[in-house]
Formats: sequence, structure tokens, C-alpha cells
Amino acid sequence: MSESNAKMAKESKGTQNDVVTPKPELRLERVFHAPRDLVFKLWTDPQHVAQWWGPYGFTTVVEEMEVRPGGAWRYTMRGPDGIDYPFSGSYVEIIEPERLVIDGRIHGDLGQDVWTEVTFADYEGKTKVSVRQVYSFDSAATRGAPIGWNQQLDRLANYLAFEHNKEPQ
Repeated sequence: MSESNAKMAKESKGTQNDVVTPKPELRLERVFHAPRDLVFKLWTDPQHVAQWWGPYGFTTVVEEMEVRPGGAWRYTMRGPDGIDYPFSGSYVEIIEPERLVIDGRIHGDLGQDVWTEVTFADYEGKTKVSVRQVYSFDSAATRGAPIGWNQQLDRLANYLAFEHNKEPQ
């Protein structure tokens, strides 16, 4: 975990004696009509991630994805306008099939750090995915993140419906 992201995560949580510095934060929840093991697999297998990651009209190339604590990841999202948006970081915590914690950097720029926690919970025979992101900065990218994430989760739901129908019942 980078020093700035560890500090950012602590500052966003705070304790009774800490001075808390507010950081831009995103929280989303979505329920998927599929078993938790399958949903987790689609988040941790590069062949699947490339099929649904990113907002509508974007494609994603997964250049590196070592799903293990300390493992690196690198994606490039290409927008409909042909502009590339690189992202990179490392996995901090992986509890299969319950939780992913990811330390990342947006567009490869110093100071554009993002801490992401994703939980996968059994929920009435489905899977509830909760996403929490804390950003070290405020920008058009962070302000647009709720729209992008919701579109991305829509894409995951569509892809998941296709993949779930292929799974033996």
C-alpha cells in the first residue's frame, strides 16, 4: 500500500482523537442475480474484467492483473473518442469470495490516488456488491465517478446474466 493511500484510508475513517481531513468519497451498492462465487470470479479474472469494466462505450485492456496481496494490476480504458485512460495499482487484501481492497492511481499521475474496497455479500440468494472509494484529490474524474461506476455495474449485470446462464444450474 502506498504511504499516501494508507494515510488517505486512515484519514477517511478517523478516530475520536484524530483530526479528520475530508476526502472525496464514493459509495455504491448493487444487487446481482447470481451467486457470490461467480460475481467474485468476474471481478478477479482478467478475461472477464475486460468484458465489462468501464462506462458505456469504453473498452478495457487488462495489461496486468496479479490477484494476490501485493500483486500489481494495470488497465487502460479507451473511450469512445479514442482517448486512453490508464489506471494502475496493487491488491492490498483479497478474501475470496468476500472482499477486495485495492490501492490505485488514476491516469498514472502522482497525487491521483484512489483507495477501493469492494465487498461481496450473500443477499437473499443473490449477491450484494458494495463499493467504497476514497480519492486523494478532487477533479472532473472523481466527480464523474458515480456515473461511470453505475454504467460499469450495469455492464457487469448484463455480462453476468450471460455468464450465469452458461453456468450449470
